[in-house]
Amino acid sequence: MSVLILIISSLYFMLPAYLANMSAEVFSRIISPKIKFLARPIDNNKKWHGKPIFGSHKTWGGLIYASLAGIIVFFIQRELFVYSSIKQISLIDYSSTSLLLGFLLGFGAITGDLIKSFFKRRTNIPPGKPWIPFDQLDFLAGAVIFSLPMIILNWQNYLVIFLVTPFLHILINRIGYYINIRKDKI
Repeated sequence: MSVLILIISSLYFMLPAYLANMSAEVFSRIISPKIKFLARPIDNNKKWHGKPIFGSHKTWGGLIYASLAGIIVFFIQRELFVYSSIKQISLIDYSSTSLLLGFLLGFGAITGDLIKSFFKRRTNIPPGKPWIPFDQLDFLAGAVIFSLPMIILNWQNYLVIFLVTPFLHILINRIGYYINIRKDKI
């Protein structure tokens, strides 16, 4: 397997987690304000030792959107698996893999983000402010851990995922900043 194919196939496998991580923020801004339940914070604005558990920006809508995004992206990958070019870059046989893997990647990504937010609140870093490298790795760790019951990739794939994703994450966030989706560059 060439290095380029290794990188492409590793990143392609993680697409449900990547888009789940992005969708929570995007869809929460668009849809949640119209449906009050979805705009409610997961921690119900409760505090632990005087600090928010996750913060008011971690909503039920974000959790639901991220989980659905993982399933939808995985479903699309499954539909595209009929093409030989997609089969060549696929690490798994999407045609025989349950949509549950898409859910696990999406839900795992948002759970990793929630856990990081818990620790971020303990260190007094405000929501939305950078916490490098944790902002770039939290959702990955969650997605990988949650997907392990269904699939274990080889170490090279995990190495690529954890080395390349932080750069992609920063790049995507900067693009989001320049097109006025994000408030901060990183």
